[in-house]
This record gives sequence, structure tokens and C-alpha cells, in this order.
Amino acid sequence: MFIIEAAAAVLAAVSVAPEPIPTLLITGHNNHNWQYTSRVHADTLRATGRFDVTITDDPARTLADGAALGAYRLFVLDYNDIHEPRRWGDAAERNFIAAVEGGVGVAAIHAANNSFPGWKDYERMLGLMWRDGTGHGRVHEFGVEFVDRDHPITKGMAEFTTRDELYHDLVNSQNARYSLLARAMSTSESGGSGKHEPMAFTLSFGKGRVFATPLGHVWVNAEDTKSSITTPGFRTLLVRGAEWAATGAVTLPAEWRDTRTHNTLSPEEKAAGWRLLFDGESTAGWRAYRRPALPDNTGWSVTHSELAYAPGRAGGDIMTAAQFGDFELSTEFKVSPGGNSGIIYRVTEDHDYPWQTGPEFQILDDLRHGDKAKATTRTGSFYDVFGCAFDTGRPAGEWNHARIVCRGGRIEHWLNGFKVVDVDLASEEYKAAHARSKWTRMPAFATRARGHIALQDHGDPVWFRNIKVRSLD
Repeated sequence: MFIIEAAAAVLAAVSVAPEPIPTLLITGHNNHNWQYTSRVHADTLRATGRFDVTITDDPARTLADGAALGAYRLFVLDYNDIHEPRRWGDAAERNFIAAVEGGVGVAAIHAANNSFPGWKDYERMLGLMWRDGTGHGRVHEFGVEFVDRDHPITKGMAEFTTRDELYHDLVNSQNARYSLLARAMSTSESGGSGKHEPMAFTLSFGKGRVFATPLGHVWVNAEDTKSSITTPGFRTLLVRGAEWAATGAVTLPAEWRDTRTHNTLSPEEKAAGWRLLFDGESTAGWRAYRRPALPDNTGWSVTHSELAYAPGRAGGDIMTAAQFGDFELSTEFKVSPGGNSGIIYRVTEDHDYPWQTGPEFQILDDLRHGDKAKATTRTGSFYDVFGCAFDTGRPAGEWNHARIVCRGGRIEHWLNGFKVVDVDLASEEYKAAHARSKWTRMPAFATRARGHIALQDHGDPVWFRNIKVRSLD
């Protein structure tokens, strides 16, 4: 009897993780920086392990497939067409409304409430909209306070401070019934209304539950606004609101955290030819530039399953022991405030420094470092040659995802899901850009067909994880 009771107690203590919520993140058009916000929101949701996120940058096409929408339990809205009208089309809009009325949840973020003036069902679904008379003061720091602490979304959460845009005088054009969860004071000193404004609320739309927040403003080419969606308070509010919208309950903790396992390969990655360059436990496979190993007192170390550089000890650039010709590299990185680093590839050891032969994927704190002023030296750039096509770099201290693809003379840089550099080293475009750069003094630069992959010591703390490569030879 004792053994049976003990076994039952053990089984009861084991928590079975619920199945991830199939989620469609709807984006692709916004007068805000949707290329940045959409991918950060997706990572915020995925990191909890609770959401299986699919992103559509073309909702008119995706939503037109009514049968496919049956796979989802949650829609996340990061779409706004008020600046340039772009409706989804009759079929897509009917399918969207029918899905929510049938029970699919909705989480609407910031300028999603600007969209589709005159679409009454959409306005009734979201309730409080940006319409004539709505405004905001300057971006500033303010506190978000909860008015309903018993709702599953807010229960146990700490109130928080954020630096954001604070909408005032949102319009309830369809007299939708909503339940207020959180508010903030819109001070007259900040250019606001002088009264409390709603910051989070819930609604019902048929069988569907809706969570909405006007928080999360990130403007285009405005680096100082990017932290509005990376603060722990915002992230916690978003994931708990999204879970409630999808399920009617909240199981996620009252503080957002990344629960993913890092430095591993999935069966699909293994089948596709990927291999780890960093195992999360050691510096095996890495050595100093032009040296057979890492020095004993190196500033490079493995900390919290991350390959990290800390100043104050012997540093120098490190590189893979292996060489690569045509390849695809995938990694995550974060840099310290004011920091600078880089990933240099196709490096050979016949010069004093890796950057004399290898092109560089720049890593930078684009808010604080002086190099932010030049497009060709911002995060993701082909350093000092080509800037980025999109502004998708994340703030210092936040993890970014980098991909580098080399096929012959064709070079691609990808940053947080977007191809930001695409160049042929034999093209006239490259020759002209190279002629404007400092590399004209270094004739071996970007001429190697094969070489090592190096991580740069620029004197600032930097961290890497999930470093993976596959050969394209």
C-alpha cells in the first residue's frame, strides 16, 4: 500500500506541459516598425513554450484560406493600415470574423487599434480604437497600474514601469462592452490628456475572447523606442493576455522567462546537415587567431551555456578550428550597452588580423555606440560596405538571431528573420561600395573562397549561443 501511495504521489507531482497553442501572428503592414515588432513578439511568445507561432506577412492571402484557419486557436494582431489603406479582401475578412466568432482568441497590440476605419465588426471586436480625436504625448516613462487584480491575466503580476507612447482618448465607436485590466496616467506635462487612460482590457466577440493593449510603440528608425516591447512587464502582460484569449485560463508564471533549451539540434536540423559549433559546455572547436589554442587567461569563457567575452583578461579574436567555403551559419548574440563586436567569416591566417581578409557581420549597440550614425556600421551590416535593408536589430542585452549565407561570391546577412544584406562580390554594386570603404587599403579583403569563422573581441562584453553551421559546398 505504501509503495502504491508513494507512486501515486510522484505521478501527481509531475506536471504535464500543455500542448502549445497554435498561433497566427498577423503582420506585414504598419506605419510602425513591424519588421522589428512582429519578430520580437513571436520570440516573446515562443520563449514561454506555450505558443506554436506562425507568422504571416501577407494576411490577405493567408486569411483567405478558411480551412487552414481552423488549425489556429489564437490570432495576434500587429497590423495597421490607417496610414495606407490595405484591407484584406472580402473572403479573408469574412473568414477572420467567423473564426473569432467561433472561438479563436485575439491578442491585439498597439496600433492594431488604428486599423480599418469603418469596418464595424473589427471595431466591435477591439472596442477602443484610434479614431478622430485620439492622440498621444511624447514617448516617456510611465507606470502601468492594475485596476483588476483578480483577473487571470493580472493576478499575481507586479505593476510595472515602461517607456512608451501613451494613447489618449481612444474611441469606442461601436459601444463595445469591455473589462478594464490596467491603466496609466496621461500627464499634461507629457502632452497627454491629464487623466487615466486604458492600457489593457478584455472583450468578448461571439465565442472568441479578445485581449487588447495600446502599449508597444516602436517607430521606424527610432532606436530609443525599441525597448517598449522588451521590458519584462510588457512581455508578461502579452503572453498571459494571449494565453487567456486562446484558452480562458492562465498557466504562465507572473514573470516572463525564456524556457527554451539552447545549443541543441532538432531532428530536422540534423537531417538538413546542420552541426553545432558550440556545445554550450566548452570551447571545443575554437582557438585564438594565429594560435593553436585559446590562452589560459583568455577573456572568452562558457557562462550559463553561452560563449561569452568579458574584458579585463587576455582577449583577442577567436575562430573555428574548421574552415568553410560555401556555408550557412546560424547563431544568436547579444551585446552589452555601448558594445561592439562582429562575426568575421572566410578568414585566413596570412595577415595580422581576421578583418584583413574576412567580411564582417557587424554587432553593435545601435542606440549608444558612436558607429550608429553610419548605416554601414550598424548591427547586421556588411561592415563598412553595405547597410541593412531593414531596421531589425534589437537593444543591447537582448538576443538577436543572425544568419550568414555564402555561396561563391554571393553573400547574405539575415537579422532577426529578415534578409538585410544581399550582394554579389563580383557585381558593380559591390565594387562601387568597396571603393567608398576603408577596405581599399586591404587588397586581400573579401577575396578568400574558404576560411575560418571568427568572433571579434572589440573590448566589450558579448555573448553567443546556438552557433550552428551547415556546408553548402
